[in-house]
Amino acid sequence: MPFESFGIPTPVALGAVAVLGYLFGRRRHLQTTELNQARRELKRARAVIRELEAISQHVRSSLTHHESSIVTFKERLASLARSDDGAAWQQLCDEAERILRPTQKLSNEIAQAYDEIRQQTHLLMSFTEVRTDPLTGVSNRRALDETLNNLLAMRTRYDTTFAIIIVDIDHFKQVNDKQGHLFGDDVLRSVAHHLDDCVRETDLVARFGGEEFVMVLPQTEFDGASILAERMRVRIEQKMRVTISGGVASIQDGDTPGSLLARADSALYSAKSAGRNRVFRHDGQRIEPVTGTTLADLEPEAEVLATLTPIVAAAKQATSDLAPKQPATKTTSHPA
Repeated sequence: MPFESFGIPTPVALGAVAVLGYLFGRRRHLQTTELNQARRELKRARAVIRELEAISQHVRSSLTHHESSIVTFKERLASLARSDDGAAWQQLCDEAERILRPTQKLSNEIAQAYDEIRQQTHLLMSFTEVRTDPLTGVSNRRALDETLNNLLAMRTRYDTTFAIIIVDIDHFKQVNDKQGHLFGDDVLRSVAHHLDDCVRETDLVARFGGEEFVMVLPQTEFDGASILAERMRVRIEQKMRVTISGGVASIQDGDTPGSLLARADSALYSAKSAGRNRVFRHDGQRIEPVTGTTLADLEPEAEVLATLTPIVAAAKQATSDLAPKQPATKTTSHPA
């Protein structure tokens, strides 16, 4: 045997070759994972840079417009100063009031732009810190918590909106038990990859723990998040040998990160209880299914109510005007 000619027993030599092959394969896998992660972070960085450019252009445009208003006001002031007419000074006061209103608006815009720049800068800083799940390459729980806190602060100040989606891999424990944990790790990475491909560059995909993932969707309404969640579920079902269940919730007044996550988690629990491979959503009052619902069915109630509300109100007013006035009677209230 060739190995024996070097004084190495064949089993030992084969074992060494196997170890070297494993280490080389693992190194290549780690390099691929790091490359995918770097591409994802570069994609997000480009999105942040575009956001910063848009903010700076908006502020620059507002400043240019404001500067022209100030020049006009200055010329008007010089003209009025040469006049002794009292009405001219009244006009001056009116001009000052008109120039003050856009000044206040511009001040608010600059304050908002500062907050947005600070948020985008925070995202850029996060690229160099430990905010990435080492297994899947998506964001981790720390990045999720900080993103939710930032979006809540923006909502408090500027009344912005956002939504979240929680998904869970169905029967993942059985996958680990039957196929092994290495195969389970591959499933987690593949699911994370598909979820990340479904969202926008400015959205966040984070591993929430175990086989759960959370998507944070800035500037996304409740119905839009519901449609995206169902699209994710269908993609995983078509592309992989596993399925996912999902829960959707959108931010509401008085919410905390915990209460928002709790609503989405309740919707996820309902999807699991209904048989898995489904998406449910929680609107703050009730939990309802999204899977099996068409796009046209997602917003029927709001449109119908918007149409009927003025008609019903007019009918009630007409009935009230025609009805004879009744003397007031004393009523007894009942406990709620």
